[in-house]
Amino acid sequence: MEKIELEFVLRTSIKVLYTVISTPSGLSRWFADDVNINRDGSFSFIWDGSQEDAKLLGKKRDEFVRFKWLEDEEDENYMEFKINVDPMTNEVALIITDFCDEDEVEDTAGLWTKHVEKLRQSIGS
Repeated sequence: MEKIELEFVLRTSIKVLYTVISTPSGLSRWFADDVNINRDGSFSFIWDGSQEDAKLLGKKRDEFVRFKWLEDEEDENYMEFKINVDPMTNEVALIITDFCDEDEVEDTAGLWTKHVEKLRQSIGS
C-alpha cells in the first residue's frame, strides 16, 4: 500500500473546516451521501446505497480527525483530515492522508480532488 498526502488551501475558518471534517452532517456535505454515528461510536459512510464503516481513531479540536475503515482492521492504514495554518500567511489548508494500491495513486488523488471541490462549494471557499 502507498501512503499519499494531499494538501488543499481553502478560504475558510479553522472552526468551519473542523466542523465539516469531524461531524456526520459536515462529512455528508462533501465526502459521502450520508454519514451516521452508530451506537458503538463507529461512523457509517454511505455512497450510492453502499455502506462502509469506520472507527474514529482520534481527533483534536480544530486540528485533525483520523478514521480507520473497519474492513481493514488488520493493516496500519488510516484516513486523516488535518488542518494546517501557515504561520506567515495564515492560509488554512486541509491535508488529507490516505492509503491505496501503488497503481491507484493517480485515481485516488483525483477522487480526493473531486471531494474537496464539493467541500469548497459547500463552504463557499
